[in-house]
Amino acid sequence: MWGRDEIQIEVVMSRIEKMGRLLAPKSIAFIGGRIAEMAIEKCQGIGFEGEIWPVHPNRTKVAGFACFPSIDTLPSVPDAAYVGVNRNLTVEVVGGLSRMGVGGAVCYAAGFSEMGEAGKQIQQALVAAAGDMPVVGPNCFGLINFLDRTALWPYPFGGTPRGSGVALISQSGNIAMNLTMNLRSVRFSYVIGAGNQAVLGLSDYLEELLNDERVTAIGMYIEGINDLGAFCKAAARAVEQRVPIVVMKVGKTEASAKQSSTHTDSLTGSDELHDALFKRLGIIRVDSLNRLLETLKALELSPVLAGRTIFSLSCSGGEAAIIADLVPEFDLHMPAFSERQMSDLQSQFTDYVTVSNPFDYNTSIWGDQRAQQRCFTSSMQGTHDAAILIYDHPTVEWAGVDEWIMALDAFIAAHKSTGKPAFVICTVSELLPLEIQERLINHGVVPLQGLNDGLSAIGNTASYHEFQRLKMQSMTLPKFAGTAIQQPSRFLDEYTAKQQLRSFGICVPEGALASAENAIAVADKLGYPVVVKAVGEQFLHKSDIGVLLLNLINADEVNEAVTRITRNIAAAGLETPEKFLIEKMVSDVVAEVIVGIKRDQQFGLALVIGSGGIFVELIKDSVSLLLPTDEKSIVDALSSLALQKLLDGYRGKPSGDMAALVAAISAFARYAETHWDTLLEADINPLMVLAEGSGAVAADALIHLAD
Repeated sequence: MWGRDEIQIEVVMSRIEKMGRLLAPKSIAFIGGRIAEMAIEKCQGIGFEGEIWPVHPNRTKVAGFACFPSIDTLPSVPDAAYVGVNRNLTVEVVGGLSRMGVGGAVCYAAGFSEMGEAGKQIQQALVAAAGDMPVVGPNCFGLINFLDRTALWPYPFGGTPRGSGVALISQSGNIAMNLTMNLRSVRFSYVIGAGNQAVLGLSDYLEELLNDERVTAIGMYIEGINDLGAFCKAAARAVEQRVPIVVMKVGKTEASAKQSSTHTDSLTGSDELHDALFKRLGIIRVDSLNRLLETLKALELSPVLAGRTIFSLSCSGGEAAIIADLVPEFDLHMPAFSERQMSDLQSQFTDYVTVSNPFDYNTSIWGDQRAQQRCFTSSMQGTHDAAILIYDHPTVEWAGVDEWIMALDAFIAAHKSTGKPAFVICTVSELLPLEIQERLINHGVVPLQGLNDGLSAIGNTASYHEFQRLKMQSMTLPKFAGTAIQQPSRFLDEYTAKQQLRSFGICVPEGALASAENAIAVADKLGYPVVVKAVGEQFLHKSDIGVLLLNLINADEVNEAVTRITRNIAAAGLETPEKFLIEKMVSDVVAEVIVGIKRDQQFGLALVIGSGGIFVELIKDSVSLLLPTDEKSIVDALSSLALQKLLDGYRGKPSGDMAALVAAISAFARYAETHWDTLLEADINPLMVLAEGSGAVAADALIHLAD
């Protein structure tokens, strides 16, 4: 007898096997009235050549097709069904379709989980009714297959049938519809409106799209990921197949409003963890629909970029100035032309033309295609990774427009003769008409619209190709939450926490526990200067209540420190501790780092690295990594922080011990992985980085464990 989990796995596998019928059906039942009729019209419009079977209890014809009174009277079992009825009837119809063995269904109706508890119950009934049948939605428009000319979709859409192209998965039907109508030459193969994802989730769609070699890239508009593990496996498969994924994820939030005992929780929220996930998987994240489209286009059409160096050509100093300002924002670089190129280019122009990168080639060669081609070819014969022509096409009727076409043709010819990856970017997105875009695409040049969006697309394309070169072979999938921890918990006192970290190889200050009576003796033995701290669960944030005193240089100061701390504890209404922690003062610190662990109910344990000490809340300079991680990822994370300037030796100061810092962070990550099922949160703040060769020391530590 199969257990429940085994049955569920079998159901999921059966759904995946059936998805091919749903996405490329030979026969479709359209169930309902006006919405079903609209979907039939769209299916006819795209050129569907299979069987269309309308189902309605009271109509004889729908959209010109003979109508069947119920699904039981259909002439055969359809590959797919479009269900355009109310939510309660949707559950009944889906159950009947599943029992028939239909390949899959699209559920248009709203009023399910998006409508509160009552809606969630109806959605659960829908899932039960579906059984092992794939279901798109509910609360969605449906899907469009431009490759096989199929539309289970009731509303207008753009695009034309084609042989290959990028796919789109969107949790918003309206956004998906609008994106199909783009005038940016983004050519879709599939468009899927995921809706509520009651049955099929994002990972199911990714897996099925990756089965089709005609899909060149995948774009996603998402609000959340239900099954992170399945999503990661599908994304890893995309990396292996070299199919780029570009995501626009909305729902950015501040860190959890729940008061946390660590500083770490103020540095990261679920959005930062999604960022970490996408970086781990080589997924490109964008922040606008324009950039989603431009990046998909660049990834589909561009050859592989070997690096991030570019040069630009324009006949305007203004455009050159703008692009020079923008390039650093997208981590692109504009090195000068080589000496040979400089000499060659200077020989082509009069003295008043300055050869530089960006290069304003001036109007002196405007309208001279031969001179432009020579200039563009010389510019492309260097070591830059890509060439950019800034070009705005006139949108008014004018006899002189031929001179603009000359510039394009010269750029195309130079690209063909050198093989240099080439992009044309207009400054204003409207100034690159579709016919010009198609002209460029047909000659292997990528048209991009808008300087910001275009440069973003080039930077994203370079990032994807860099990931493929450097990281895909060593990519490891993150570990996720598992069972939520709900049992009672406790905080380790600082001394105990440090001893646990020390056992994992993390350096802590030399120190010992002492009573009020023998604090001076312990300090004398350690040697001055020293630090005195209260020890106990109630003293998690010592500075707030004055139970931490630094840089004590003699016995009298230690005695006074114990007295002051005891007085401050009494004033705060707390119990006087039995022990104090006396430690050697850490000196000659280059930088203070916070290293934290946060438990997220969806992601599990995540590592946070940032500027520590007083800078934690002041500048919010931090980055998150999912576990497990490695030293290369830690180094990359540190290099992304403003803190790195201090570690490199800021303004003549000594550089920090990077090797010791990375080793300490790696050890902290290992501690978290070892205690995956019990660790709730932890941080080292500050982790004091000393001069190169001198180490890194955990000056304070907090660990929160489930009992």
